[in-house]
Amino acid sequence: MSSSIALYEALTNAPDEHARARVIAEAFERLEERYPHLPDLVTQGHLRETELRLQHEIERVRSELKVDIEQVRAELKVDIEQLRAELKLDIERLRGEVARTKVDLLKWLVPLMFAQVVAIAALVKLL
Repeated sequence: MSSSIALYEALTNAPDEHARARVIAEAFERLEERYPHLPDLVTQGHLRETELRLQHEIERVRSELKVDIEQVRAELKVDIEQLRAELKLDIERLRGEVARTKVDLLKWLVPLMFAQVVAIAALVKLL
């Protein structure tokens, strides 16, 4: 015999309202003992409500991320432009240093070459 039929018979055989209420309370108690996780079950409505809340939260986070990404992009553009300007200055400074070094080398090489020619001519005369 199933439990619902037993509950029906117990309710119909109860002598008064107090006894019926006790039978119903005992039925609920047995139900809770048999299914202890019953209060944790959710309905489709609960799931839909949770889904909608999560979708709303995801959209909020997505929009915040878009704003943050745009801010980071703007900051990076500024940083990149600053670095380009600094690199151009560094390159121009290095070009100037290379040109000065070239001039300094020529200042030393030309007189040394003449000195070598004079020294070789003097050695040739001595021989």
